[in-house]
Order: sequence, then structure tokens, then C-alpha cells
Amino acid sequence: MNEETGGWLTVKIIQDQSHIQCQNEYGTLQKVVICEPQYMEIKEVINDVQKEYINDNIDRSLAISQHRIFEQTLRNAGVEVIKLRPSKDHPEQVFTRDVGFTLGNRLFISKMANPIRQGEEKLLAHWMNEHNIPYKKLSTYSIEGGDVIVDGHRVFIGISNRTCMNAIQALQEELPDFEIIPIPFNPKYLHLDCVFNILSPKDALIYPDALDTKIVELLSSMYHLIEVSESEQFSMGTNVLSIGHNRVFSLPINHEVNHQLRRRGYQVLEVDFSEIIKSGGSFRCCSMPIVRH
Repeated sequence: MNEETGGWLTVKIIQDQSHIQCQNEYGTLQKVVICEPQYMEIKEVINDVQKEYINDNIDRSLAISQHRIFEQTLRNAGVEVIKLRPSKDHPEQVFTRDVGFTLGNRLFISKMANPIRQGEEKLLAHWMNEHNIPYKKLSTYSIEGGDVIVDGHRVFIGISNRTCMNAIQALQEELPDFEIIPIPFNPKYLHLDCVFNILSPKDALIYPDALDTKIVELLSSMYHLIEVSESEQFSMGTNVLSIGHNRVFSLPINHEVNHQLRRRGYQVLEVDFSEIIKSGGSFRCCSMPIVRH
């Protein structure tokens, strides 16, 4: 049942923890949280991509238009889309992935590291409380969802300026049945999902220059690694979104990534996200899955 309230979609969710489920990054996406970039702006530079675009900044009308096409493409693919209400106090709220993440049948709300993003987690928690969705608030050490990548019992967590080792150890205590694998990487790339992303039980995208050789070797023992070039990493070639049945959202400008994906049998859903990626995130960053099967 859907209810329209003030132009924003409020979704009545079945209040049952069994309806929180996310075992990997590539199962069929059934329910996802997004937020329209109504107040998107580069207020202060917090990554290398923003540094490039700080003078241009964000054309909000174009960003909203691109985001709505993304939303409609998700709906057309059968995904239930939950839209959070944008807040003028949070210019990076479009990147919903960072604020929360689902592991198994548990939903965690992050502790945001950068002051410009602090407060987004309170808005998400308020929404969860309104809809009686159970969650665990991580409040002691900073950890962000862009650093958390799950594949069955394995959870890869990036060690970055946004996610610290103490947070990883605390999460391991919360999740004794999961094998948590810390992945250090060059923090200038912000989050792990900007340099590594799992597409299937066999395939993953990687920007190897951001990672130590031994880490790349470890990952290559688990997956067939599709390498992303420096230029396509900058245009968020690694930050694709898998929605199941080998369907993957990717930017049209990332020609080589899309060619490699198609060669491996993926259906590439090309959506122009060129305005949104100016702030350093793309399709995965802009989506917080709640249910995958």
C-alpha cells in the first residue's frame, strides 16, 4: 500500500524483521532506499572528484532529472523504491548507501565520520522508527556503508578515513557468523566501493592502483577481477549497482567497463549520472538495499 504525503512517497512496510534481507551485492533487489538530490551541493571538498568540480558545483535540476530516471528504471525493473525526504541541511543525503547497510537480516545505521554528513543517520533512524523497522545504531566508532561489501558469509570492509579498524572489530563481535575481511586502500578514493565492487559469485570490479598488491592477490583468489582504468575510476566505473539476474546499472561514459561487463554476460542498464558523480559517488552510493533475494 502506498500513500502520497506532500509529494514524497511514504511506503507502508510489512513490519517483520524477516523482510530485512541482504546476503550479497548481486541478488535480486526487491526493496531499496534512495533520496532525491534536491539540496545537493559541494559545500566543502571531501574527495578528489569534488576537488575537480568545486568551481562548477552541482546543477541541481539536472541532478534531480538524472536521479528520477534512475528511480524509474529501478521501478521498471520491479524494485520497490523507498524515498527519504531530503533535508536542506544535508547536501550529500543522495548517497544513502553510506548512512546504513544490511547484513543478513540485520540493518545497521552508520556513524558518519565527516561533520558535513553527520545528522543524516538521525533522519534515517527517525524514518525507521516511524515504520517500526528494527535496526542497530553503530555509535562508538565511525563506519560508513560505502566501505561495507557483503558476499554470503564474507564481509569486506574498507579501512579508510571514514571507517576505522575499531569499528570493524566491533562489527565482528556483533556478527560472529560472518567472516569480516578488512581491506586497507588509499583513502583518497573515499570508500571501498569506489575501488572494489562484487558483481556475482565469480566476478568483481577493481581499481588495483588503490590497493596493495597482496590485497589484489587475495581478491583475485576469490573472484575474476575486471580491472577499471584510472579515467573510468574517476567517473565512478567501479561504483555500479547490481540488481539481480546479471543486470547492472552503469554510466554510459564508462565504455570499457560496460564492454567488459557485456563480454561477461551482464545486461548493462546505462543511465546518465554525470551530474551526481561530480560529488564522488554513483549508483551504488545512491542506493541502500533493504531486501535482496
